[in-house]
Amino acid sequence: MRGSMFLIVAMFFLSGCFRSNTNSNTITIFHAGSLSVPLKAITDSFKRLNPEVTFNLEAAGSLECARKITDLNRQCDLFFSADYQVMHNLLVTKHANFVIPFSTNRIVIAYSPKSKLSSSVNSLNWTSILLNPKVTYGRSDPNTDPCGYRTVFVLQLAEKYYGKKGLADSLLAKDNQFIRPKEVDLLALLETGAIDYLFIYESVVKQHQLHYLPLPDSINLGNFTLAQHYSSVQVKIRGRSPSDSLYIAGEPIVYAFTIPKNAPNAQLALRFAKYFLSDTGGMRVITQMGQQSLIPFNSSGCGSIPDDLKVFVLNN
Repeated sequence: MRGSMFLIVAMFFLSGCFRSNTNSNTITIFHAGSLSVPLKAITDSFKRLNPEVTFNLEAAGSLECARKITDLNRQCDLFFSADYQVMHNLLVTKHANFVIPFSTNRIVIAYSPKSKLSSSVNSLNWTSILLNPKVTYGRSDPNTDPCGYRTVFVLQLAEKYYGKKGLADSLLAKDNQFIRPKEVDLLALLETGAIDYLFIYESVVKQHQLHYLPLPDSINLGNFTLAQHYSSVQVKIRGRSPSDSLYIAGEPIVYAFTIPKNAPNAQLALRFAKYFLSDTGGMRVITQMGQQSLIPFNSSGCGSIPDDLKVFVLNN
């Protein structure tokens, strides 16, 4: 009798847990660090319309986010990446059925009033200033963060643009003690004067009201008409496993998101995705905070787009 009662109680408890997980109103989002500020604003706005919903926002480099899904079997409801290729290379088609590109960006060089030689830095002399032994600069890790390998592209393209042979290798060999997992990890180092300059996205410097040096279109990865030029450079990063490597070619910056196949709350995630893509919802915030919208988007190569999101497809 006692064993039967225990079994009944256990079954009741387990069924209650199952109902709780199934009906959860929590949306877990893995996202690029450069999206921290806009996603906080967008989720807060969504919560005002849907007060029953809570959000769990987890920032990391986009490659690190993807590996939480592929290597650690972590679950999330949405994954927002600073590079759509991260999803194509690591998630599709085993872990995700589609990729939705939504915005672009540019690489710039941020600095502060404390930065050495900042009063004279410009688009012609920045390479010499960064090579100055008295000057330090930071960048993010190419193996965890798209901004990291995009910085490598920028330096390779700068070598071509300025005609300075060996420039990329010289800069990549310098100040490696200031490499961090994601680009926003470097902001505190810049503010305290531990570093003088850092490579980061234009949207982030605008959100944090930083001083920055714009780079020529031939270098900044923000001009889609220069896609072929950008593709002339490449970098090798860690692939699907520590023993695997992956070559990535330069291309214009494209942010994207997906809902993984094993998302615990896929339907609620889809509701948020529709709000995120709307020009009165998420995309309004994205553009206000310094990124350029790609909505409506070209669905070529994007996989199986959910029906609810096809309204955002170009020429749908």
